[in-house]
Amino acid sequence: MNTRRFFLLSVLVAAVVALTLQAPALASEETKKQPPTQLQIGVKHRPANCAVRTKPGDSVSVHYTGRLFSDGTEFDSSRKPSGRGNPLDFVVGQGSVIKGWDQGLLNMCVGERRLLKIPAALAYGARGAPPAIPPDAALVFDTELMAINGVGAEADEAEADGAAASDAAVHGEL
Repeated sequence: MNTRRFFLLSVLVAAVVALTLQAPALASEETKKQPPTQLQIGVKHRPANCAVRTKPGDSVSVHYTGRLFSDGTEFDSSRKPSGRGNPLDFVVGQGSVIKGWDQGLLNMCVGERRLLKIPAALAYGARGAPPAIPPDAALVFDTELMAINGVGAEADEAEADGAAASDAAVHGEL
């Protein structure tokens, strides 16, 4: 009788230990799958020189790849010929793009890359954008700012170099 109780108790303890060890892994998987409830902005690359940053009213040109947060399905890309094939041009803050873009692309430098995780409320909301984007879908965009008001990275770098040369001249370093 004692051997049988010991065996059952050992099996029970082993099961509890196994479930306890798996619980954090299961919880972290669930956490990973939770869509964002607010805009999340991750800077993937910021150029060394940044003379001008985006602000409301700027005309911008942006390359992007859009994916569903839920499963990573790509629904659009300006970088691929099978998608848009060209950067998207729009005016920041005018409502011509989703709110997550109007907010997530502010203060951005030409040549900067950001990863935007956008909750459904700042994307297409309850209506979605069928057939590619279902209702209440959180979205992820890999974005790259190509130009502000028609000025690309080359002009931004030249402006920064010019400012450095002007600063050097003022300090008698030329």
